[in-house]
Amino acid sequence: MPGSHGSLTKAGKVRSQTPKVKGKERHSAIPRMRNKKNYLKRYVKGREVGQAR
Repeated sequence: MPGSHGSLTKAGKVRSQTPKVKGKERHSAIPRMRNKKNYLKRYVKGREVGQAR
């Protein structure tokens, strides 16, 4: 490989300077609501498994 794309002494510079942002706390939907959503998706709208929204 001819040449390089920047020196190795600068590797990771931007990531180390970026402030850490806390992730959002996530939780799964209430089972009853999840089942209702799946029912609507599968039987009312007739969508297949693996199909995008």
